[in-house]
Amino acid sequence: MKKILILFIFELPILLFAQSSKKLHFKAVLVDTHNDVLSSSVLEGKDISHRLTTGHSDLDRWREGGLDVQFFSVWTDRTPRNKEGFFKDANQEIDSLEIITLRNAFRMTLATNYKEVKKGIKQKKLVALIGVEGGHMIEDDLTKLDSLYKRGMRYMTLTWNNSTSWATSAMDETAPSKSPPPAGGETYVDSTRRKGLTEFGKQIVRRMNELGVIVDLSHVGEQTFYDAIATTSKPVLLSHSSVWNICPVFRNVKDDQIRAVAKNGGVICVNFYSGFLDSNFAKKMAFLEGTEGKKIKDSLGQNYDAVKLNEVWNKYFSAQLEPYRPTISKLVDHIDYIAKLVGDDYVGIGSDFDGVSSLPVGMDDVTKYPLITDELKRRGYSNKSIKKILGGNVLRVMKSNFKK
Repeated sequence: MKKILILFIFELPILLFAQSSKKLHFKAVLVDTHNDVLSSSVLEGKDISHRLTTGHSDLDRWREGGLDVQFFSVWTDRTPRNKEGFFKDANQEIDSLEIITLRNAFRMTLATNYKEVKKGIKQKKLVALIGVEGGHMIEDDLTKLDSLYKRGMRYMTLTWNNSTSWATSAMDETAPSKSPPPAGGETYVDSTRRKGLTEFGKQIVRRMNELGVIVDLSHVGEQTFYDAIATTSKPVLLSHSSVWNICPVFRNVKDDQIRAVAKNGGVICVNFYSGFLDSNFAKKMAFLEGTEGKKIKDSLGQNYDAVKLNEVWNKYFSAQLEPYRPTISKLVDHIDYIAKLVGDDYVGIGSDFDGVSSLPVGMDDVTKYPLITDELKRRGYSNKSIKKILGGNVLRVMKSNFKK
């Protein structure tokens, strides 16, 4: 009896903490500003209306994870899927989201203004919003920007990894010069050209402000970032970026950029990808993808045909990276860093679920969002601060940008 009593005394605080954290998590409005399920699953014919055994996301698991608002990424690669081009690709993905929403109208709604967002949250539906990941999808045409706005686009990432004629990406601003690619619709930039936004790029930013489309500065180069900050009249978003000072890779943001976002009133939404969270993981991956990794792959290739080699290499690649996967604590380190540098008003959640190949240990899919709340509570964050981080900050940026 004494043993049971002692165990109860020691376990009671843990139990109460878990209950308190869970209650807070499901009471807060959770907003995730970046998920790639449309391009990674829906276009492949998978039905996210039901629980899937693959991927990170579906409607059942979102509810289990306590998600209230999801920006669905509309994305296409450097080369368009459709012969008509990038704009066609974007519209195809928006079509797919509209169909999913109509089929699940009792538990999901597609919002285009702040009032609709709040209404959907009150109705306890998953609120879907459209974020276009890459300015190449407007094909240098302001009328196509307007058209995507009319279809529901409420943020646009100025560049993806590829640059446009009017804005340079982080990948291109940090890459060595390269030759033009073969013909076929692929976009590129020679990194010796002028970096940042052109006058047309600034015109696009101003038009986004007029329409009520949030300017998303994830993926953009530093010069593009500062040009956009100087041009915009509204708070910006970084929909899926992490901290360069913790993990110095081209996609993460430096301290001065973080301060600039705070001064602008924007929000940096932390990306969950292992390679953007932990520098050891990033270094190991760079090793495997570099010259030494190629030597290992070539040595394996002596025993297998091309198809089998890829299968064996992928297994080897994953097994080598597994010990380097970061913890949930490392993910929250990025949130904590931003909050300590500029305050808890300027950080949020931008998972990149269904768009990344590796996640922190335990962060297996969208059901695991509560682990972030647990860790923030464990670090002493107040309920008020946690509610801001989970969604309140992004809601503020939406309200500042969207037409009512």
